[in-house]
Amino acid sequence: MEETRNRLSLTPVLLLTAILACAGCGKEPAGQNAAAKAGGPKPIVVGSFLSLTGPTATFGRTTQQGIALAVQERNAAGGVSGRPVQVLFRDNQGKTQETGTVVERLITADHVVALLGEVASTQSLTAAPIAQQYGVPMISPSSTNPAVTQVGNMIFRTCFIDPDQGYAVARFAYDNLKARKAAVLYDQRQAYSVGLRDAFTGWFKKMGGTITAVEAYSSGDSDYSAQLGRIRDGHPDVIYIPGYYTEVGTIAIQARNLGLKMPLLGSDGWESPKLTEIAGNALDGCYYSNHYAPEDDSPQSKAFVAAYRQAYGTTPGALAALGYDAANLLFDAMTRAQSLDGKDLAQAIAQTRGFVGVTGTITMGPDRNPKNKSMVILEIKNGQPTYVTRIQPPDEK
Repeated sequence: MEETRNRLSLTPVLLLTAILACAGCGKEPAGQNAAAKAGGPKPIVVGSFLSLTGPTATFGRTTQQGIALAVQERNAAGGVSGRPVQVLFRDNQGKTQETGTVVERLITADHVVALLGEVASTQSLTAAPIAQQYGVPMISPSSTNPAVTQVGNMIFRTCFIDPDQGYAVARFAYDNLKARKAAVLYDQRQAYSVGLRDAFTGWFKKMGGTITAVEAYSSGDSDYSAQLGRIRDGHPDVIYIPGYYTEVGTIAIQARNLGLKMPLLGSDGWESPKLTEIAGNALDGCYYSNHYAPEDDSPQSKAFVAAYRQAYGTTPGALAALGYDAANLLFDAMTRAQSLDGKDLAQAIAQTRGFVGVTGTITMGPDRNPKNKSMVILEIKNGQPTYVTRIQPPDEK
C-alpha cells in the first residue's frame, strides 16, 4: 500500500520553469536537490531518459512532468529515509542510438541507482539490455510491448501490456460497437504497433469477428491513401490504428476524405493534445484504449489531478499519471529495500504488493508486469477524450 504523502504547493510558473530548464540541456529540474546543495544528506540519484524533443516530445515532456511532481512531493515529505531524491532527466530525442548513449552515460558517468523510462517500447527495448547488463533496475512507465520486461530481472513496468490492450479494444469493438468486420492499419517500424496488431487481430477473430485487411505504414509517412483505399474495399465496420498520434491525425483526415466514415479505434499511443490539433474533427466519434481517465473518482486520482492542475495549470493525461506512479512505486521500493544496490532494489520492486497508484493498484507479477491491471476506453467528443467504460484484462492469456 502506498504511504500517505504530503503535497508540495508550487506555483505553476516555478514548477514549469524547473521542468523545462532541464529539457534542452539535460539537467535535473531546479530545486529538487536543494537539501543536498544546502549541506544536507547526499541525494539518491535516479536517471530518466525520455523523448523531450523530436516527433514524440509530448510523450516525454508529459511523463517528465508526472515524475517531477512525484519527486517534489517526496522531497517535501522528507525524501527517502531522510535523503532527497534527485532525478537526472536526459533527452533521447526519440532516437534509438541516442537512447543507448544516454542510458549508458546515466549508469557509468552519473552512477544512478535506477532508471525511469521510456514511453516508446522501441526505446525501452534499446535501454533494457544495457540496464540489465549493468545491474541497474529500470521501470518503464508506459512501454506496453511484452518483450520489454522479458529482457531480464532488472526490468519492470507500471502499465498493462499489449496483449491486454489489444483484447480491450477487440472486446469493446465486438460487444459495445457490435462490429463484426475490422481492418488494421499499423506502423511496421514500431514494436509497439506490431504487437498491438497481433493482439487485436488474434482476439477479434477468437471472438467471432473477421479481419478484412491488414495494412502497414512507416513512421514519418504522409500519404496513406493506397492503404486506406484497399481497406475501403473490404467494407469494415471499424478500423484499428495502433500507432502514435504523430501519424494518426493525418490518417484520420485522409480516411474521411476517402469516404471512410466508420469509427477508428486506437491505443494509448493516441494520447496527446496534439492528436486533435492535427486531426481536427476527423476523430470525433472514435475510440482508444488508455491507462487512466481524469474522471476517475478514486482519492488518489482526485489528489493527483488537483496537484497537477495547481502545478501546471492543465488537466493531466495518462502519461503524466503513469510517470507519477512509476516514480512513486520506485520510492516505495527504496524504503523497503535492504540497500540501494541494484539487486536489493530490484528485489524490493519485484515484491511490490497492493501499491495504490493513480492508474490503479499495482501488484508486481513474476514477469515483472502489474497483475490484472484494467484499462479504460475513451471516446473523442468535440476534440476531447471522454471516459466511456473500463475493461478488465482477459482471464485467459
